[in-house]
Amino acid sequence: MQPPPQEHSESELLQIRRDKLDGLRQRGIDPFGGKFDVTHDPGALRENFTEGVAVKVGGRVLAKRTMGKSVFFDVGDFTGRIQCYASKKDVGDDAFDMLGSLVDIGDWLGVEGDTFVTRMGEKSIHARTLTFLSKGLRPLPDKWHGITDREQIYRQRYLDLISNDASRAVFITRARMIAEIRGYLQARGFMEVETPMMQDVAGGAAARPFETFHNALDMPLYLRIAPELFLKRLLVGGFTRIFELNRNFRNEGISRRHNPEFTMLEAYWAFADFEKMADLVEGMICHLADTYCGGLKLEHKNDAGEVTKTINLARPWRRETYKNLLKGVDEKWWDYTPAQRKVRAAELGVEIGANFEDYEVTQHVFEKLVEEKQMDPLYVTHCPKELVPLAKQNVDDSSVVDVYELVINGQEISPGYSELNDPIVQRARLEEQAGEEVQKIDEDFITALEYGMPPAGGIGIGIDRLIMMLTGAESIRDVVLFPQLKRK
Repeated sequence: MQPPPQEHSESELLQIRRDKLDGLRQRGIDPFGGKFDVTHDPGALRENFTEGVAVKVGGRVLAKRTMGKSVFFDVGDFTGRIQCYASKKDVGDDAFDMLGSLVDIGDWLGVEGDTFVTRMGEKSIHARTLTFLSKGLRPLPDKWHGITDREQIYRQRYLDLISNDASRAVFITRARMIAEIRGYLQARGFMEVETPMMQDVAGGAAARPFETFHNALDMPLYLRIAPELFLKRLLVGGFTRIFELNRNFRNEGISRRHNPEFTMLEAYWAFADFEKMADLVEGMICHLADTYCGGLKLEHKNDAGEVTKTINLARPWRRETYKNLLKGVDEKWWDYTPAQRKVRAAELGVEIGANFEDYEVTQHVFEKLVEEKQMDPLYVTHCPKELVPLAKQNVDDSSVVDVYELVINGQEISPGYSELNDPIVQRARLEEQAGEEVQKIDEDFITALEYGMPPAGGIGIGIDRLIMMLTGAESIRDVVLFPQLKRK
């Protein structure tokens, strides 16, 4: 009977790996090798397998089983893994001894050989040559449990990606969805553009910016809170269908729905309006769900695999006015005075600040009692003009603007406007908004509008929130590779 495997402390495990590092160098092997010309990725080779093909594959060693004069080991990367077989006769005494005694789980190897299928039916590579590529000086997380501490997952995402197949799949899906969004818009005549991330005036949204300073210009600058004002300058310049997939920065709170650095899609379509933009967004999100989520019925599951909520993206998506939705909360809401609305909000259990304006009271009631309870897609249209100073006023009701707010999964996914292109009205709106805001009016933007901006529809989509909704992630930190965390 064999004795149980010896347990080692963390410091002993680290020293064992350092000793193996020295052992590689003593044999004249570079522990941190260089170029290796791969012909296939491990997962792709396994997925599209043909027997009897000469291949060169590089990957991290994920499993190893020694059986006398032969070793079976798995190598893998983000594409997947494949089994390899090495015998002393084929790879030689030195390479076989290196594989057996100096290669640990987590090291990177290059394998050159031929594809074959084992007697057990396993797709494999029969190794002829082994090339050491990189030594892992720390052991990987437990292969069965991976990393379970949420903070460690976010601080050491690289370990999460190594050990957690589901997490890795989310980020692969995210990358493919973003590429698909680009293709979807470009196929419809939209041109991708880039606008400044450092701006003299932080505009395009009501948010607190991050401040910086440019030494050569001797002037303060702000990380952008939105690209909107620059994209509209491009409409003035004659670009009629444009979009930007950008990084925005807002110096505000952190929560499961907010990260100070986030990804946003903004697109503008000359001669369109908010309803045409809603059609564009609806088609694009349904296309993403069909392509990457297996259809329009999305099931969100917990860690135990139990369905916690279901979102139905079946078209057409419901569209309802802001005012009617508030009537659904209280039929008399719009008949109350501002003072009565504050009282009613408290009765409904919605916390209201003492200095809230009337429209802010209504918006808080909307967020708590309408938005957060809405799972399936809902276009909330014709919102109060105070909420959206950059949108065109409705011709039939001067108290609202021609906008939508798309709500799915209890949160706003996308706003869309019929864009305000009247420079006189725009200045007045921004002056009204700027009262207690950190931002100031962007005079060059007003000047640009005075040269004439065509009527247009515009949209914004929070990419991180969209990915959360489509993949079932419950926190924005689960769809952002390196979320912002407080320093340890």
